[in-house]
Amino acid sequence: MKKILNSKETLIEDMLAGFIAAEGKRVAQSSANSQVLFRKEKKAGKVGIVSGGGSGHEPLFFGLLGKNMVDAVAIGNFFAAPTPGTVLEAIKQADQGAGVICLFGNYAGDVLNFDMGVELAEMEDIKAYNLPIADDVASAGKEEQRERRGIAGDLFVIKEVAAAAAQGCSLEECLRVGESANQRIFSIGVGISPGTNPVNGQKNFELADDEIEFGLGIHGEPGIERMKMLDAKSLVQRMVDKLLVELMLFEEKEVIVCINGLGATTHLELYTVNHEVDKLLREKNFNVYDTVVGSICTTQEMAGFSITVQVLTEELKEMYQMDAYSPCYFHKEDY
Repeated sequence: MKKILNSKETLIEDMLAGFIAAEGKRVAQSSANSQVLFRKEKKAGKVGIVSGGGSGHEPLFFGLLGKNMVDAVAIGNFFAAPTPGTVLEAIKQADQGAGVICLFGNYAGDVLNFDMGVELAEMEDIKAYNLPIADDVASAGKEEQRERRGIAGDLFVIKEVAAAAAQGCSLEECLRVGESANQRIFSIGVGISPGTNPVNGQKNFELADDEIEFGLGIHGEPGIERMKMLDAKSLVQRMVDKLLVELMLFEEKEVIVCINGLGATTHLELYTVNHEVDKLLREKNFNVYDTVVGSICTTQEMAGFSITVQVLTEELKEMYQMDAYSPCYFHKEDY
């Protein structure tokens, strides 16, 4: 796989330099740790929002730095969790005097290093808490919901917790919003071709031309089943059926949806998928309040997509409705 890079040694450095060149009016790079980016605008007394994870999933995570969104990002090496020191520096940059919440995908390395980063922050008298996002229904059953992987559900949980912080909610209130958002969000993904690690040139999985990986993780982790390629309608039906097992447990019927491309999937395909998802949810009497279609959480040129559905409460809906602006995502009710 061809990659447009300068060198393997400087790929993250070059990427971040390009991002700052584009977004430098609003975003800065920490002088203490070059893999920490933060918003220049501060608001005393606001709960700080940190996100982060390994490089290679762009525009996640630094693409969510923005107004009423993320305050600081801890960036790891390629497909690797940010170090505890990087997490600490991100927390320090996000701290505005009311504590900090760290939101990230639920993977062992990220949990370990963010936990260590929070411990380091507490040693510097900064209140900080972690909330690992766990939305991938293919990775664990309902009884083990907290063990699920985090995939594109990151977007909605971050959006809602960040809105609570922007509205002036306390650290405890923001954490409660985050727990509610995390418990009501469900995703499933499929891969049709692998991505390539630009550091070592290795593909993250192998598939025959007529096969798909049903339920794969964001790094290409094995899914529930390796199966023959299906048309969009049949494939989406199988995916939505897995999500409905969870969605039908709630009394509320208003939802938001994200159709997320994994890196190499065209908008033609993503909107075709959304057409099928929307029909199936409405057939089950769900009111689709809003839909995001695009590539937010990717794995290089991996082809495939994920479907995320969150069941709204009135509180989560209020938080979701708040205007938000960032390089890879904006939300405005009346655009």
